[in-house]
Amino acid sequence: MPKLKTHKGSKKVFKIRSGGTITKYAPGHRHNTGKKNAASNRVERKGTLLSKSDYKRIKEII
Repeated sequence: MPKLKTHKGSKKVFKIRSGGTITKYAPGHRHNTGKKNAASNRVERKGTLLSKSDYKRIKEII
């Protein structure tokens, strides 16, 4: 069976940790942060773990 190619857009968004868990960042945290309030910038700076249902789907792509 042929291998799947890595999806380049998702490779830039998701990060795989050493334990195998996958993290993602909040949307809208990259630019135009001067217009947003400091509280939303702090919240978006932190990453979150993927849910188990998303983990199975995303692991094949990355």
